Amino acid sequence: MANRLEPIRLDSYQPLREVVCESLREAIRTGVLKSGERLMEIQIAEELGVSRTPVREAIRKLDQEGFVVMMPRRGAYVANMSIRDVNEIFEIRTALESLSNGLAAERITAEELESLQRLLVQIGKYIKEGNMDKIVETDIEFHDILYRAARNARLEGIISNLREQLTRFRKLSMSYPGRLEETLEEHRAMVDAIAQGDTEAAQLAAERHMEKAEQTLMDAMEARKNDPEKSRRKPERK
Repeated sequence: MANRLEPIRLDSYQPLREVVCESLREAIRTGVLKSGERLMEIQIAEELGVSRTPVREAIRKLDQEGFVVMMPRRGAYVANMSIRDVNEIFEIRTALESLSNGLAAERITAEELESLQRLLVQIGKYIKEGNMDKIVETDIEFHDILYRAARNARLEGIISNLREQLTRFRKLSMSYPGRLEETLEEHRAMVDAIAQGDTEAAQLAAERHMEKAEQTLMDAMEARKNDPEKSRRKPERK
């Protein structure tokens, strides 16, 4: 690494190890730290302007989350994400998203439901504008509300962890031609089922959303492998 990490601001209310962890997690998400790259504690500590202890603690946590792989006598490396890894994550996440949506259909508040409907309108607006950063930001907020509406903190934490492991692929998947419009319709189906308090329909809508998201990501990864330039083109607007 050659000074790619921004120094840590020490005015955060969070423990230093958590701030370091988030900094490294974001660097992995955005590709600043590449898959398979070795993480050197001393170098990272120097770039972030901290001691080695919070860096070591952060790397251990990222290992537990699946972002990093700790190898005996060889050190820590940014985890490579294989097709098999993606399939396994989606397999688990589909089941948990279905459960979460079903619970949300039973437990969501009127305020949360209104927020979801408002976000759907915003996402549609950002799709028309082609504002990918805002689409991603609003999509995250949308799912965060859905998870909270399930009223199960442990379930929310597990799903969030699985989602984080796929963050590095989010823009690749969402940039795939036609996927944004499909995603919006899938979100609407989930919100409609939850608004009606239909547990079974809400679960089915979540499963369909996850299955379609997985297939799109597989297609996008294949397209990038065969034609890297094609995978970076913006989808056509409708």
